[in-house]
Amino acid sequence: MLEGKVALVTGAGGGIGRDFALAMAAAGAKVVVNDLGTSVKGEGADKGPAQKVVEEIKAKGGEAAASTDSVAEWQSASRIVELALDHFKNLDIVVNNAGILRDRFFFNMSIEEWRAVIDVHLNGSFYVARAAAPHFKAQQSGCYVHMTSTSGLVGNLGQANYSAAKLGIVGLSKSIALDMAKYHVRSNCIAPFAWSRMIGSIPTETDDQKERVAKLKSLETAKIAPLAVFLASDRSKDVTGQIFAVRANEIFLMSQNRPIRSVHRAEGWTPETVAAHAIPALRAHFYPLDRSQDVFSWDPL
Repeated sequence: MLEGKVALVTGAGGGIGRDFALAMAAAGAKVVVNDLGTSVKGEGADKGPAQKVVEEIKAKGGEAAASTDSVAEWQSASRIVELALDHFKNLDIVVNNAGILRDRFFFNMSIEEWRAVIDVHLNGSFYVARAAAPHFKAQQSGCYVHMTSTSGLVGNLGQANYSAAKLGIVGLSKSIALDMAKYHVRSNCIAPFAWSRMIGSIPTETDDQKERVAKLKSLETAKIAPLAVFLASDRSKDVTGQIFAVRANEIFLMSQNRPIRSVHRAEGWTPETVAAHAIPALRAHFYPLDRSQDVFSWDPL
């Protein structure tokens, strides 16, 4: 499905990103495997993970090149795109998958923990996507696949930085889809459910946390890749601006914000009439403080 295309996958040294890179190579794409080689918290650097995935692809007869630049800075993110264009003379697919975690309850979260996660997930997705945009625009084609999360779409405890970044990516993807539609460039999001080293950092101190992690351990990262390959292919030429979730063998189309209920008063509102009329009329449609596991409450299929 991807014969003759060039794909760039960030955070592809392990987990979901590695499976994306391998699956896209198996589908015929030449792949730039980008991974800084940091810890889950974004510490350190190691060229090994990206190069190992490149060697796996080459061992199966594919073509790949390693990139160890960071997505979190404009200059280094630009070099990732430049490597694809220099090495393979083309670029058709950008998968924004790189990420780190610095989980902590909001009231204890440091400025550095906030900034580090926003820089990698949200700023990194923008930088890489923006660096590829002139090329996509010039060739009148291209595809973005961004990784979001139900932590942002629904909610989770202790992840204000990650949740904000992942919901920001949804807005970024929709804006890209709108702004670049006339150039035949698509942009979609995937919220994955899978066991990876990032998910492995979730605390397991309470029975609720232990139960959640036990369920996640059964979810394979490779289950996410088929949807990503489809979205990267020409078969998805009419699919853009959407949010999908994948959990084992389930694929979900996620809702997007739309009005669900309204009230009005011809004479306008006062704080008192808001309290007496508007809120009672709207309250039945309020969303509860759900977390991801509350919404996806049944066992994976």
